[in-house]
Amino acid sequence: MTLKDHNQPSGHRKHAKLARPSTGNFGRNEWAIVGGPCTVIKLLADDVVRSLSPVYKCAYVDMSHNDDITLLPGRLVSGASLEYTDQVNYQQFNYQNLVFPYQLKQQFSSADLVLVNGNHQQAKAQVVIIDINKKASLQKRTDQLDNVQLFLLADNAGEIPDFIQEAIPHWQQIPVLKVDDREKIVAFFEAALKQTRPVLNGLVLAGGKSTRMGFDKGAANWHGKQQRYYMADLLKSFCKEVYISGRPGQQQEIDPAYPVIEDTFTGLGPYGAILSAFREQPDAAWLVIACDLPLMDDSTLRNLAAWRNSSSVATAYHSPVTNFPEPLIAIWEPKSYPVLLSFLAQGYSCPRKVLINSDITLLNAPHEEALTNVNTPEELEKVKSMIHNKIVATNE
Repeated sequence: MTLKDHNQPSGHRKHAKLARPSTGNFGRNEWAIVGGPCTVIKLLADDVVRSLSPVYKCAYVDMSHNDDITLLPGRLVSGASLEYTDQVNYQQFNYQNLVFPYQLKQQFSSADLVLVNGNHQQAKAQVVIIDINKKASLQKRTDQLDNVQLFLLADNAGEIPDFIQEAIPHWQQIPVLKVDDREKIVAFFEAALKQTRPVLNGLVLAGGKSTRMGFDKGAANWHGKQQRYYMADLLKSFCKEVYISGRPGQQQEIDPAYPVIEDTFTGLGPYGAILSAFREQPDAAWLVIACDLPLMDDSTLRNLAAWRNSSSVATAYHSPVTNFPEPLIAIWEPKSYPVLLSFLAQGYSCPRKVLINSDITLLNAPHEEALTNVNTPEELEKVKSMIHNKIVATNE
């Protein structure tokens, strides 16, 4: 085969176009603290982490200054490529081989906040300390200051130096604080994390074949309209966008007023539907709900959204039937996307198993009957009676 045979036609795309999560070198929300002595940066990071860690998962990135230490730790010196030690109150991994950028992002995927010693590592946003004693060091890094969001003045600095003004044309629009004003610095990071909280979308699972029921549950009419549309309408008041999840080829059956996300992870049931939604919008959180919940109501969904913990992998209701988390009435955060993929890579496609083995926020439903699903004709008749009694009670 000649080289010409390998040439691609003009405009041909070799790889699929995928929506990439908005991450930096380490995580979604990362700041390099640059311009001050390393000791000052470490102490500042300590104070921020200590203040925010009760609510947010915080991480820190640095580089060792112990250049005189050349021996590898533990069994790495014997040739092991990886060593894991359970230190009881913390876990430790030692790697001998280079950790690639893609692996780093995987390691930091659960972090809400990543602080980086900018004297050694870079991040997609920067906090710049203005310290006269570190002027020469900072001048060498001006090309790295492409997204400065905060200036911190050391005790020996009273203004933003000329070389920073030249490097950052919009420098006057960036807030300025004193480096020892910890309360305001913590407030800056807290406000930034709240502002970047992932938007909440809705996903109604309606792609099943309803084999046990004998007819399409999504098309069942329990509330004056098809159930898939009824559920979608319930979600609209507190979700930015609401989609109906369907199997390939099903979109032509859906009312055009309701956008559809077709399964691209086929043959995996609800697991594939959730992954397909993240494939479309990896930076959104997804309120996933099955369509076979005829007793679901606005208050149950609104309670779930109100108690949403975006720092968790997911927020879900406890099922009184299974005594496990209910994965199909749950909010799946963007950080669950790599978790779902990692479980799939290990041969698991059960969303409940992911919740059981992950850091989630588990709630009790205000009305447990709202979690009742319908899979068989017998369950259908029971639920019809419950709906009828509910309507009668409401009209009395």
